[in-house]
Amino acid sequence: MASTQERRSPPTPIPLSVITGFLGAGKTTLLNRILKEPVLENTAVIINEFGEIGLDHLLVDNIDDGIIELSSGCLCCTIRGDLINTLEDILRRIDNGRMKKIDRVIIETTGLADPAPVLHTVMLHPYLLMRYRLDGVVTLVDAVNGLDTINSQEEAVKQIAVADRIVLTKTDLQEPSAGLMTELKHLNPGAQVLNAQDGSASASALINCGLYNPDTKIPDVQRWLREEAYKEDHAAHGHHHGEGHHHSHDQNRHGKDIRAFTMETDRAISNAALEMFLDLLRSAHGPKLLRIKGIIKTVECPDKPLVVHGVQHVFHPPTRLEAWPDEDHRTRLVFITKGLSEGFVRKIFDAFTGGVASDTPDQTAMMDNPLSIGGFSGTFK
Repeated sequence: MASTQERRSPPTPIPLSVITGFLGAGKTTLLNRILKEPVLENTAVIINEFGEIGLDHLLVDNIDDGIIELSSGCLCCTIRGDLINTLEDILRRIDNGRMKKIDRVIIETTGLADPAPVLHTVMLHPYLLMRYRLDGVVTLVDAVNGLDTINSQEEAVKQIAVADRIVLTKTDLQEPSAGLMTELKHLNPGAQVLNAQDGSASASALINCGLYNPDTKIPDVQRWLREEAYKEDHAAHGHHHGEGHHHSHDQNRHGKDIRAFTMETDRAISNAALEMFLDLLRSAHGPKLLRIKGIIKTVECPDKPLVVHGVQHVFHPPTRLEAWPDEDHRTRLVFITKGLSEGFVRKIFDAFTGGVASDTPDQTAMMDNPLSIGGFSGTFK
């Protein structure tokens, strides 16, 4: 008989993926294809309206109010009220035995949507944060119209900037231009680019984007951060200025003002300094922080690194790993920002973490005003 502690232990969080892309990018076509793959059995798919997505030939039956079963065994439901209500409803149905247990959730956004609020929903809500685990963002880009869309639509730029995987669609109609590929690399050098037509954009390739390797169940920081890709992008567009400093001279391409860069240091950082650095960025420049993630060596626990992940002004509660997952014990942070220069971020970082910088905020003055990361209050442990 299971112990009381075992019975009360929370369920393993359900991985949650977001599929986004501008109007006409082909989200419906991709969903139709990948939902037939065995790896997505026992998946719940959340869409805006059944009538807006062509899944007719995949439908089996209504199994409950607002939920239909697909021929693959997946479940599909529409957003009812708001996304929080829909995600909570799925959990209630599972917990009450009204719906079978699921292995993951896929949310398909509208073509005009900035995906950040969807990510914030999971990262901020205490109960959803406990029951769901943000796996990754998949952004579709139309090879025919993608470059024009990027140059004219702010939402399309944000969709690409927050992506873990970028899927090129309609490549059977037109090969992606060199200009489009260069732009994708500039906007998000860390995202893996896949092709919807050549088989590389399989369901397996689009899921399991998070920190933990799905095969070994241990952290794979190199795969998750992909910081080398950011350095390659800087080498293509700028030049190197000493340790941890990369300056691009291509800082305002097509008026988008997007920058992707890394910061690294061997120095251990105190919990208080780290919290103030991140909160200053979040509170003063949150909308400009399209995405930040990293692994950090702290003074208090140098052998147990801290993992951080933020989207604009919202940060996921930091995770303390039991040990460094590889031989690289440096602090490494990757940023994608809009209208926020690398030099400015570097100066703030150096001011709070003991580096040498000029014209920086006064750390002593700010010590009297302790701050907390949005979505997570309290000190790092």
